[in-house]
Amino acid sequence: MAQASATDSINFVEEEEKVMKFWKEIDAFQTSLKLSKGRPRYTFYDGPPFATGLPHYGHMLAGTIKDVVTRWAHQSGHYVERRFGWDCHGLPVEYEIDKALGITGPDDVAKMGIKAYNDECRKIVQRYSQEWKDIMGRIARWIDFDKDYRTMYPSFMETVWWVFKQLYNKGLVYKGYKVMPFSTACNTPLSNFECGQNFKEVVDPAVIVSFPLVEDPEVSVIAWTTTPWTLPSNLACCVHPDVIYVKVKDNTTNKVYIMMEQRLSALFKTEEEYSILEKFPGKKLEGKEYIPLFDYFKQYKQLTGAFRVLVDTYVTTDAGTGVVHQAPYFGEDDQRICRAYGIITRDMKMVCPVDPSGRFTEEVTDFKGMYVKDADKEIIKYLKAKGRCVHHGTIKHSYPFCWRSETPLIYKAVPSWFIRVEHAVENLLNSTKQTYWVPDFVKERRFGNWLKEARDWAISRNRYWGTPIPLWVSDDGEEVVCVGSIAELEELSGVKVDDLHREFVDPITIPSKTGRGMLHRITEVFDCWFESGSMPFGKAHYPFENRKEFEESFPADFVAEGIDQTRGWFYTLIVVSTLLYGKAPFKNLICNGLVLAADGQKMSKRKKNYPDPMSLVNKYGADSIRLYLINSPAVRAENLRFKEEGVRDILKDVFLPWYNAFRFLAQYVHIWQQETGEKFLVNERSRETSDNYMDKWILSFTQSLVKFVEKEMAAYTMYTVTPRLVKFIDQLTNWYVRMNRKRLKGDAGKAESKQALETLCTVIYVITRIMAPFTPFLTETIFQGLKGMLDLSNEPDTRSVHFMMLPKPREFMINKKIENAVAHMQSVIELGRVIRDRKTLPTKYPLKEVVAIVKDQDSANDLASLQKYILEELNIRTLTITMDKSSYGVTLKAEPEHKQLGKKLTSALGVVTAAIKKLTDEDIQKYQVEGRLDVAGYTMEEGDLRILYHCDKAGDTPQNYEAHSDGKTLVLLDVEPDETMLNEGTAREVINRVQKLRKKAKLVPTDNIEVYYKADAKLAKIIVDFNDFITSTVKQPLKAYPVPKQADVVIMEQLPIKSDALELTLTWAEGAKPKQVATAASRTASQPSSVSGAGDTILTSVAPAPEVQGTKPYSKFVNLTLCGLKAGQGRSGVTATLFLDNPVGKNGLGFEDLIHNIQSVFGLRGVNIRVFQDADLKLELVTDTNIDSLSNKTIFVTPQILNGAVPCSTITVNRPVCHYVNIEGNGQKGTLLLENPRGEFLSFTEVLVQASTVLNIQVKNLHLGQKKDNSGPVTSKDSKDLTKLHGKTVYVL
Repeated sequence: MAQASATDSINFVEEEEKVMKFWKEIDAFQTSLKLSKGRPRYTFYDGPPFATGLPHYGHMLAGTIKDVVTRWAHQSGHYVERRFGWDCHGLPVEYEIDKALGITGPDDVAKMGIKAYNDECRKIVQRYSQEWKDIMGRIARWIDFDKDYRTMYPSFMETVWWVFKQLYNKGLVYKGYKVMPFSTACNTPLSNFECGQNFKEVVDPAVIVSFPLVEDPEVSVIAWTTTPWTLPSNLACCVHPDVIYVKVKDNTTNKVYIMMEQRLSALFKTEEEYSILEKFPGKKLEGKEYIPLFDYFKQYKQLTGAFRVLVDTYVTTDAGTGVVHQAPYFGEDDQRICRAYGIITRDMKMVCPVDPSGRFTEEVTDFKGMYVKDADKEIIKYLKAKGRCVHHGTIKHSYPFCWRSETPLIYKAVPSWFIRVEHAVENLLNSTKQTYWVPDFVKERRFGNWLKEARDWAISRNRYWGTPIPLWVSDDGEEVVCVGSIAELEELSGVKVDDLHREFVDPITIPSKTGRGMLHRITEVFDCWFESGSMPFGKAHYPFENRKEFEESFPADFVAEGIDQTRGWFYTLIVVSTLLYGKAPFKNLICNGLVLAADGQKMSKRKKNYPDPMSLVNKYGADSIRLYLINSPAVRAENLRFKEEGVRDILKDVFLPWYNAFRFLAQYVHIWQQETGEKFLVNERSRETSDNYMDKWILSFTQSLVKFVEKEMAAYTMYTVTPRLVKFIDQLTNWYVRMNRKRLKGDAGKAESKQALETLCTVIYVITRIMAPFTPFLTETIFQGLKGMLDLSNEPDTRSVHFMMLPKPREFMINKKIENAVAHMQSVIELGRVIRDRKTLPTKYPLKEVVAIVKDQDSANDLASLQKYILEELNIRTLTITMDKSSYGVTLKAEPEHKQLGKKLTSALGVVTAAIKKLTDEDIQKYQVEGRLDVAGYTMEEGDLRILYHCDKAGDTPQNYEAHSDGKTLVLLDVEPDETMLNEGTAREVINRVQKLRKKAKLVPTDNIEVYYKADAKLAKIIVDFNDFITSTVKQPLKAYPVPKQADVVIMEQLPIKSDALELTLTWAEGAKPKQVATAASRTASQPSSVSGAGDTILTSVAPAPEVQGTKPYSKFVNLTLCGLKAGQGRSGVTATLFLDNPVGKNGLGFEDLIHNIQSVFGLRGVNIRVFQDADLKLELVTDTNIDSLSNKTIFVTPQILNGAVPCSTITVNRPVCHYVNIEGNGQKGTLLLENPRGEFLSFTEVLVQASTVLNIQVKNLHLGQKKDNSGPVTSKDSKDLTKLHGKTVYVL
């Protein structure tokens, strides 16, 4: 990559694309890994995403966090392997296939066959893998996709078998029935942590049904439920043994019910609606029999004693009737209680009349084949007809949904294989305790609380596309063989396989060792979360390969994912590793929050409530998105409302000022080198220490930053790092560069200039390396531009900033006294600016005095040492520093620090707050000196009180001061300027108008112009009175109108100042006008442009402007092509056009004029060039070359020194390469360029200025038309597409 030139403007997206190309050329990521071989290993585990969907902002956030941390580790001196992982199995893939093929259940899969089904899964499992690779690459996430791991690889699956066998051998695997969250859409149970991922607010039916007592059918126990579909499976009812229940008469219907006294409001609105007949504790109801709602399972009354009242303390007093109906195969508590009473047993047939698709089986004859949620209405209708529905309503509540199919889950008893977890809760907590989490509250609260309630893990799924559970079982279930490897399977069965999916292993049988025939594999596959939890082992194919490498690097140094993974990947990692080895598989963890849409809702493709990620990358660049995400609440595990303007602001408020600081450095280093003839080269280790106060400050501030970031990154607290990095850019650009511009430009002499430039170069070099892991693109761009200024002779590879090591803090440079002094100065300046803004007093207008009231002598000394900066920044005549508050009517006021005192005082806070507000000035001063004070019987210590200044304007206090305070310093500003000050401010406004007009005309500092003005009498007098002041700033005297008739006008505009009219005209000074003006767009301030070196990429030229048949330019022309050079000053073209006479027959060019105009059009001022007549660079132009002989030809521009072969485009045309329009007027003919260089179009105003120069007509008198008869005028509206004029002729009207 060629050294970056510091252009006036920068397109961050285009620069990132150039960097991407450069990284590809040098194979940057792999090269960085090779360079770090042999360093201490830093291990990182990448959580595997599914490739069945495209990356979103959540992936970008987590990916950026991972990338920043691993880049930081690499640049801190580690070897960091980064392998991408893919989650390939499970519901996400199967659900897509089911939708595509219309599969509704196991029967459909059986018809097509497991092999055909899995083949379909294979086809889509990597559907978006290339897009993932492209997008992750575009956001600069350096991770190896070529050496990825996939859960579908046989090597990974084999390790999963090995992990399972270790747990099986430890006695941690068992088969059982358990009520579990069940996805009817996916026909499979889910684990508890999967169930917890997707709750939604829904409206469900809420019904109260009656259970008449067998002993007295006129009295009914009434129960409340929100799942009417479970009522056909009712086997019991449950009440709380210790809470009071009542026999109550409904005064409207005369029916008698039994319910909890505290829940009477569930059925009755007022006390008049019922009469209490009897009260008793729930225990009295135990064993009472009732009449079933349905007859489907009536046989269980005789078989197990079903349909009676049970008691348990799980019944609550905050919902329903205090009576809970029990369907033991559809509720965990129901199952526990019914089993305790013998109503169900482990060996009996389950009363579970719902199939895997959520439809009633034939046992429930009235609702057979009906989906349970749809059956709710029919069941309620049935119960009403039978007189068993007491009340029917609805309830809005939170309900779990399948995280994949977005369908409601049901709770259902299913046979499953389990891993024992409940017994290991303490071990899990201990393992977690040994890990470090950021932020820690996620570990201590959210994750810790989840672990305490950990349940046995149902790891089997009745599915197809997954790792088969390696259990071979005899027909009677008595003999079980667990297989732990491919080799073991071959040894036991005699069959060798190289793929472990169901279609390959299901047919394999293992001979029984106990005479039970052949053992067959169970049909279930692993929960894909079990695969994810086995990832640390599976990615290494442990223990079959990489054993030593794995064991030396386990546990990993770092993992990171979103907060939703606390019950997902983080949980399974901890469980698997703890059960295997008794420890966590990672040491450090960063947990990020969720990225939501701007309105706080979940991002939804259907709602289109968020901008497409790649459209924002292409609009603002990847770095801006990266920094926005990692400088947000999301890195503290809080939710982020994603807003496009936040990304834009990063570009505007951080990147642009940062780049401008680098550009400013590059410009003035270039000028310094030109003017001194010396090479500017900085070695940060050997350069002399500056004595300048502000140099010392920024160097100290920089090293303090290095020290802080090193410490915080070691603690993984990125949420403290990124705000400091962003703040540093502000300190560098808005304080150091701003306050040292004159030194940097050389106004204080070359020695001072060099010292300031070296300081700025050193600081930018340091911050560029520190920021490299955070903003890899921009830092690369800046580093490439810095390299030419740096002595990097001791660095092993300087091709990329990402090959450089991070800077270590240089403690000897840190001077906290200076940092504090400058911080104090900044406070005074900022407080002064606030007052100016409040009183609408622009800084251009000087004021008499600023008073800084400080608390101690050290602060006073700090401000005194920086007085000149305060006066200059605030444009004040005098600075007064004092500790005497009383002279200005200032007293101290105290307020409580509520956050700190709230924890300390709790209920006493109100009383103490009132006492604090009554503290006297003397009390507060005592607190400031001693650091403690007794208030209302409590001791206030340092940090408990916030001290403020209060300014009272009553009495003898001066009235012309406005005050503002930050709690530490009070600033008073005399806001009554005298007339002289007001006039000086107006003079500054005039200067501002002249400078803006120069900029608008795209004049450069070396252009010799004259400035004419016409103003109202009052303003004219101010201009005369302050003429010397104005002239010294704009470097030109202001002359009163009239403008001489013969003057060549550059630009003229009306620029009023408040109510005073002001007209300014800029003209060329006599003899100063260039013989030919290159396009105004190319006339920008002098700055360096880069010379391409060997192997550098040269920009490809844009195709020439199209030929217009029958027309040619009036003026003779020559085309230009850059060879081995890149345009500077914001230009990007490599071809251009110059006219050899313009108007026709006038302003002919000599050799020096030609060179000057070439430098001007390509922004190469100060760059020594050579010009050749041929692409082979053999026929060089010399001073006596006949310039007219070049007409209609192409000449080739090269650097002064040619390093080897310099490529030149051989494409030439016999017409201008740029769009043009001919012009007639004032008795002359000429030609105007509509762009120059090719691809850089002019504005309408710039075309007018060019016409004015060619035809010697003042701009204000210039009007153009496409016909001589004044019709078809050319106006600014035509500027939208000036190419419409290409090849035509326009006329002066």
